[in-house]
Amino acid sequence: MSELETLKNLVLAPYILKATALISVGRKVGGNQFRHSFSTLGILLDYKFFFDSVLLKASLLHDLLEDLPETQVEEIRNIDEDGQAVVELVLEVTKRKGETKAQYLKRVLTTGSRNALLLKCADRISNLTDLHRDTHTEQKISDYLDQTEKYVIPMAQKVNQDMVRELTDLVARRREIVTVIKNKNLVKKLLSTFRQP
Repeated sequence: MSELETLKNLVLAPYILKATALISVGRKVGGNQFRHSFSTLGILLDYKFFFDSVLLKASLLHDLLEDLPETQVEEIRNIDEDGQAVVELVLEVTKRKGETKAQYLKRVLTTGSRNALLLKCADRISNLTDLHRDTHTEQKISDYLDQTEKYVIPMAQKVNQDMVRELTDLVARRREIVTVIKNKNLVKKLLSTFRQP
């Protein structure tokens, strides 16, 4: 089947319907987790993963179990023939109770399937795109970029060199934001010392 035929035959509607529960989960940058799910799906489509229906369907639900743990997993399993595989992939990229962020990322990096790594990279690309100085502190941005370099770029190195380039570029651009914040804070500090009597 061609890419166009594959996309024509891809049925996402039941997964989109399930993902609408994420509308209730806001994001610091504005919007909600439902929109973030579509962003992650869009990134995977941009990378031409047209032929992996499980990966695409899971992208719509990748934050569902973490953000709304009361979700009935059995309902997802029964959506269609991909349901069981979608649940397994979503569980792979879901932070477990008691796991620190570092433990979670290390687990996905070391034991994650190819699709888990691809999904986590697409998720991180979306999150890095939304990382702004007006919504996150300098420290939060720095920590997030450090995590990306330590865990997520190595994930991309295992599965997709184009994602490596995009993640590396996004990290470099966000580091520039941190530099701007530092410089702005330094200027403020200097100006305040000159204004004191």
